[in-house]
Amino acid sequence: MIIHGLNRLTLLDYPEHTACTMFTGACNFRCPFCQNGALVLHPEEEPVIPEEEIFGFLEKRRGVLDGVCVTGGEPTLQNGLEEFLRRIKEMGFLVKLDTNGTNPDLLGKLIDEQLLDMAAMDIKTSRSHYAKAAGLGGGALPAEEMIRKVEQSAGLLRENRIPYEFRTTMVRGLVTEEDMSSIGEWLAGAERYYLQNYEDSEGVLDRSMQGYTPDEMRHMLEILRRWVPNAKLRGVS
Repeated sequence: MIIHGLNRLTLLDYPEHTACTMFTGACNFRCPFCQNGALVLHPEEEPVIPEEEIFGFLEKRRGVLDGVCVTGGEPTLQNGLEEFLRRIKEMGFLVKLDTNGTNPDLLGKLIDEQLLDMAAMDIKTSRSHYAKAAGLGGGALPAEEMIRKVEQSAGLLRENRIPYEFRTTMVRGLVTEEDMSSIGEWLAGAERYYLQNYEDSEGVLDRSMQGYTPDEMRHMLEILRRWVPNAKLRGVS
């Protein structure tokens, strides 16, 4: 496993738990609103934290942290993810995985082997507009195949074998009212679904992206709630 970053304490990334967050590099999406552009485009240029340093840190946090969040980039692209998570679990920590859903086979295996305690999956937009929002076109797999894998992962999580959440970053022009309706029909009755507004930062791949106003976010939420009553806003007052 190659870890490029470590947030030593988060009260946000793992709901209802104290955790640390570890960042992997590389991704098979090129979402223009991605906040971790350097990790996605040039992971080889980013610092690497040796595994033994990671596990040394965790050893000192036994009894202090509840869990570990593994995010990216896209963690399921990493060689050794399964063994890495197993070692974390053996230390007594909960594990939450953030994923774009393009590796349903590995996601299912991690769930089967009880290496995950929670998963968070990004839903970029409606299926008909997914390729644009995910920046697909010219990747190793055709856009249609990638989207099919996303559908498989979403279905896998909806089996409710582990706690999960879906989340959508609301970007003007990439997620519309029509997209909200389509997503709602697709993922009706999802256990947890969060809408979070796009925020600009230096790490964003395309700085021309824009978010929505708080009132517009609340309107989008009401559309989604027609199908997903438990949907909520995150980070919007």
